[in-house]
Amino acid sequence: MMTPTVPSPLQHPDDADIDALASKVPGAMALSPLDMPRSAWWAIFKRVYIMNEVHNLALLAAGVAFFAFLAFVPLIAVVVLLYGLIADPASVASSLDLLVDVVPPEVLVILREQLLQIVTTSGAQQGLGLVLALLFSTYGAMRAASAIMRALNIIYEEHETRSFLRTTWVAVLITLGMAGVAVVGLIAISLFGYVRNFLSPLLGIGALLLIQTMTWALAALLVSATFAIFFRYAPDRRAAKWRWLSLGSIASTILWLAITLGFGFYAANLSDYNATYGSLATIVIFLMWLFLSAYAVLIGAEINAETERQTFRDSTIGADRPLGQRGAVLADSVVLDDAERAILEKQKRREASRSPK
Repeated sequence: MMTPTVPSPLQHPDDADIDALASKVPGAMALSPLDMPRSAWWAIFKRVYIMNEVHNLALLAAGVAFFAFLAFVPLIAVVVLLYGLIADPASVASSLDLLVDVVPPEVLVILREQLLQIVTTSGAQQGLGLVLALLFSTYGAMRAASAIMRALNIIYEEHETRSFLRTTWVAVLITLGMAGVAVVGLIAISLFGYVRNFLSPLLGIGALLLIQTMTWALAALLVSATFAIFFRYAPDRRAAKWRWLSLGSIASTILWLAITLGFGFYAANLSDYNATYGSLATIVIFLMWLFLSAYAVLIGAEINAETERQTFRDSTIGADRPLGQRGAVLADSVVLDDAERAILEKQKRREASRSPK
């Protein structure tokens, strides 16, 4: 059903206009995504489908993957240096054994090689040398955060207005946040592994399976938290409340796990990258995995964006503000006509192509 046109949010429509439209839009007065009815979710996912093309998510994901590839080694260095402040950095490599059944083998090869090299070169760094190494590594790892900031600005339909210093500072915080989450994950996984190995003679198979499940559940929670950090702090807008970011973060996590498992199986059993790319096969598989991972993150962001578009409630942090004063395009919007027009135009083009000449 076509959504009626209403005044632009910047024109500050009165309460009567908003109430009239809210009565016709499912989920318009929802206080959280969980309050959305089924009809609202149908509208949201229909727009996510069309916005995948409008925002060109495949191209955005490719750009994010490229810059993530450039930032990969410096980001590992940041994680190792931070982890080395509280534990033996050499133990980081042993944690990769938990990823054997999930991540494509070629990705693990690159991870192990870079980790061993970084652990070897960073083990002797102390004091000022450690600080300088951390600063240079953080600067190199910022490429991924900057790419994500640009991509999320497009998805949230925001223009970048922050100064160079501000964007650099946000990129640094996001980078350190990602590294911090990784360090927490490594510590937790190491503790779970220690408990499992120490108690394995005393515990039955069921208890060991429970510990393994808890380890993976914690890992999934940390990945979801990382995605939520992206969605809240990367775009140039007033931050959204956590509850309006949760479903997209969970969706990105589930998609990422499914894509990683599926692509790992495909690369190992159904394709022959070595025959096509030869010595470059490992790099190609790694880049493809980064591309699919970035796609999963951007799909989650698109879900969050269209969920905010569906509700008329203030989805931003702080006290509720009237429309047009919320500091975020999607939070200030009560109209769905932009997305709906794109859908209708596509439907018209499809019908025109099917109609007899």
